[in-house]
Amino acid sequence: MKVELTVNGKPVSADVPENTLLVQLLRDTLRLTGTHVGCDTAQCGACTVIANGRAIKSCNVLAAQLPGAEVTTIEGVANADGSMHPVQAAMKDCHGLQCGFCTTGMVMSSIDLLQHHPQASEAEIRELLEGNICRCTGYQNIVKAVQQAQKALA
Repeated sequence: MKVELTVNGKPVSADVPENTLLVQLLRDTLRLTGTHVGCDTAQCGACTVIANGRAIKSCNVLAAQLPGAEVTTIEGVANADGSMHPVQAAMKDCHGLQCGFCTTGMVMSSIDLLQHHPQASEAEIRELLEGNICRCTGYQNIVKAVQQAQKALA
C-alpha cells in the first residue's frame, strides 16, 4: 500500500506492506536509523518520534495509520544552522547519556514534554518521562538536562 507522510519537513511516499510499523518505514525504507528498536512492545521508548505534534512510540503504530502525518525523528530536530536542539545540547552538557541507546527516544520525549509542559517541575519531568527506559544513567542527569533545556527554551 502507498503511504504518504511528511518526515522531517520533507514529503515522503513509499509502497509498503499494510502491516509495516512506522519504525520499520523510518529505519528500513527511509534509512533514518536514529529511531531505535529496543523492545518491540512500546515499553522502552527508544523508538519515540513526534507525529502531528505529539510523541508516539513508532514500534506501536502502523505507518498506514498516519496518512498525511507530519513526523519528526531525531534526524530532524537540529536547528536550521546545524546546531543542536536545546534538548540535545543539554543532554550533552549534563551527561544525560551513556551508552546512547535510549538517547534518541529520550530526546524526542523531552522535546514533547517541554512543548506541552514548559513549566514542569522535577517531579512532573520524572513522571512524564516514565515511558522511556534508560539502563545506564539512573535518570538524574537526564532530569538535569531537561531542566537545563527548559531554561534555555523559556
